[in-house]
Amino acid sequence: MKHLLSQIKIEVNDKLYLKDPESTDLGRRIIQHSILLIDRMGFEQFTFKKLGKEINSNESSVYRYFENKHKLLLYLTSWYWAWKEYQLVFSTANIVDASAKLQKAMQVLTRQVEKDAVISHIDEVVLSRIVVNEFSKSYLTKEVDRENKEGFFAVHHRLVLRLREMILEVRSDYPYPSSLASTILEGSLHQFFLKEHFPSLTECSETILPSDYFTHMVLNVLNLKNNG
Repeated sequence: MKHLLSQIKIEVNDKLYLKDPESTDLGRRIIQHSILLIDRMGFEQFTFKKLGKEINSNESSVYRYFENKHKLLLYLTSWYWAWKEYQLVFSTANIVDASAKLQKAMQVLTRQVEKDAVISHIDEVVLSRIVVNEFSKSYLTKEVDRENKEGFFAVHHRLVLRLREMILEVRSDYPYPSSLASTILEGSLHQFFLKEHFPSLTECSETILPSDYFTHMVLNVLNLKNNG
């Protein structure tokens, strides 16, 4: 799968940037160091001025790529979900059994992220922490309806729809496939957050992973047997 991913460009809505950061070395450095800086100081404290200093460039150079830091956060989270979508597609493409495919999909979407060496300028492990901690800030805004119409959350929605279709393949009569699919995707982020910051509020730990919890939950909800 790594070889396949190396041949594919992760596509992000072009309305999120003024200039494609993947098109230049400076753009890739902006992405690389924005991830590291947001992870280190949090999105509230992050500024383009601080990022410019981090990459030894002017603040204005960052503004040539992104209108503001909100658009940058939307870009980073969209990239993450697109990357997860590619993993999902490749991991389930040759699985015929619907139940096995759904369980594999849940594992891919809710497992602990590991570094993907083929994309050198993006640390997916660090980016996953940003998504866990900051993703809700990308849509809990007054502009969410307008941004949704512009397709800023399209990749995330596609993932939910892919999971929804897999749920219906195993239980066509299940009445809440969209709710279950979105719960799996959003809930996994929440469980990772609880595991890190409020461990007394979850059973997830170093040995019990969010993927274990969601597999157990979905198997029971849909009355399936464990294929693991």
